[in-house]
Order: sequence, then structure tokens, then C-alpha cells
Amino acid sequence: MSLADEVAIARKEIRADGYEMSVGEIANLYRDGELRIDPEYQRLFRWDETRKTRFVESLLLGIPIPPVFVYQGEDNVWELIDGLQRLSTIFQMMGILQGERAEELGELVLEGTTYLPSLSGKKWEPTSEDSDDGLGGSLQIQIKRSRIRVEILQPESDATAKFELFQRLNTGGASLSEQEIRNCVAVMIDPSFFAWIKALSINPDFTTVTAQTETAVESQMSVELALRIISFSEIPYNKRLDVHEYLDRALLKLAESQTLDRDSVADRFNRSFKILNRALGDSSFRRWDGQNFRGKFLMSVFEVIGHGVYQNIEAIELLGDDNADQFVQRRARELWQDEVFKTNSGGGTRGTTRLANLLPMAKDFMCP
Repeated sequence: MSLADEVAIARKEIRADGYEMSVGEIANLYRDGELRIDPEYQRLFRWDETRKTRFVESLLLGIPIPPVFVYQGEDNVWELIDGLQRLSTIFQMMGILQGERAEELGELVLEGTTYLPSLSGKKWEPTSEDSDDGLGGSLQIQIKRSRIRVEILQPESDATAKFELFQRLNTGGASLSEQEIRNCVAVMIDPSFFAWIKALSINPDFTTVTAQTETAVESQMSVELALRIISFSEIPYNKRLDVHEYLDRALLKLAESQTLDRDSVADRFNRSFKILNRALGDSSFRRWDGQNFRGKFLMSVFEVIGHGVYQNIEAIELLGDDNADQFVQRRARELWQDEVFKTNSGGGTRGTTRLANLLPMAKDFMCP
């Protein structure tokens, strides 16, 4: 197949349209529920007051604004894909931002800028009739008449293509983590799948044994770890893929799967981490120094012990509680003497090499 053929096929996978709209028209669509921002995506609205002010300044000065991207659902309602920071700033300023973030953020008070120092302290509406801290009707109209191009992804677009587009668009601005982008895509594909894996990630046993820092929790690392456990067992790892590329593809397959028994998988997941919590608690995935488990959470240990217990949960449970705990504790210590693990778990080991070698050993290593 020639390059031209590949381009032609790929272009057919993304059905798109687009046109320019005024800020006022976009605000009306949002107010009427015809433009939707999913709550999970809205949580990623992170611009500080300075960046918000600079954006408002751009609207007032007529500086061209990058397009926003939406996905048109079967009900013709637009779902925002890219442009969260810009549109949320507009909606917050106008006082029409909806959801939890609206209450948290409150009213937008602008700062002064180099070109417009008098913006300092300005709001959309004045505090009172005799206050001069409002933008004023003339500037409000100017902002509402500013134009932004809206690119519309049609419902016929291939799901994988939507994922690729979303990833490429969301590489800046909000500084999203890989998993935050996956979360948004999961919501686009099947909200119930995202709710399901999110529920697994906040299982008390799981959160205890993975010992996530506040920063890791904020970047949705716990959801990524839950996704890893399910993916390792359901989607064979392709050695040619970067780890995050593998997780991207695994999420797509899992979210779209008609055969994945979510109840059965969740039960296995919960039983596995219950045993790990009982046996090792927050030491489950730390380094064994010969006397104690020390240090921080280690992904390499998680990939062997966590995946291995999940694969062997029935056999481990048959040992009985005390023997199962002793078995898990013993294997967690012995892991640090295993040559395959030592060779493929060092700081300089590539993620692809680590997964390719540790995942195959996990099941046998944790088999009673």
C-alpha cells in the first residue's frame, strides 16, 4: 500500500466539519446544554488568574484565538474535546460556568496587563450600580462578538481516530498526564467503563497497598495502576509498543469490549488486593533490604507481585488466610534474589524491556 493510499484511508476515519462562531453563540450553546463539558474533563481546568486574564486580553485586542474541537454525539449535542481552558475562562467570566468547579472558582476577577493595566480588578458585571469594577456593556459586546473557529468531529469518526486526535490536541495548556487524557477518552467512549475502573482505583485495599502520594493521586496514577492490572491480564503486551501506547490501546479495547465481564474482573481485582493488604499493607510494592521493606512504591514490584497475585488468586486463597499471607510475604522477599527481576528492574531499564520480561515471570513466580 502506498503512502497516498494510507493517507486516504486515515482521512476517511476522521469525519470533520467546522465553522466560525461568536463567543456569544458558543456561550448560548453551553447555557442551553447543547455544548457539554464532562465533569471529569472540567476538573482539568487549571489556568491561574494571570493566564485567564491574558486570554481575555487577547479577545479584547482582537488577537486570533486557536480553534476549539468538539465531538458531535448521536443526539447532536457537542462534547468538548479541546479548548477547555479557553472556553471555561469565558464561561467563568460570564458567570455561566456549571458544575463543582464553578462553585470552587467563584467570580473571575481580572488582573492588569502590560497593554491593558486598567483591567486590574475588573469583572464581567460591576459589584454594585455605583461601582466601576465591571467591564461595561461595550466591552462585553466586543468579547461576545469575538469569533472562534469550532472544529466538529462527526459521530461517524473511528473511535481510535478520536483517541489519537484527542491526545494530539491535549499536549499543552493544562499539562495533562497520560492517564488524565485516557480518562477523558474513556468518558467519550463509554462513561460506565470509566466509572467502573475509577471505582476499582479507590478500593481501600488497593489505595493502601499502592501507597500513592498526593501528586500521584492528582495525576490519576491510581487509575493507571488499576488499568495496568486489568490490561496485563486481558490484553497481551506487544513488545514493540511503548508502555503508554500499550495502555492507550488496551483502554480502547477494554472500553469497547462486549465480552469483558466487569463484575468478574472487579471481584478478582478486589480479592487480590485484599490479600496483599492483609499480608503486606503499604509495604507490598517496596524494596526488601534483607531486613525490612523500605523506600517508595516501585512499579517493577507492582508488575510482578500485583499481576502475579491477580493471576493466581484462586490458588492463593486455597492456602487459607494465614498460609496465604505467609506465602505472599515470602515471595515478596524472595523477589529481590530472582535473577530475571534483578536484571530487568534497575533504574536504567526501559519500560518496554521491563514489561516484556517481568510480565511473563509474574504468574509462575506467584503460583503457590
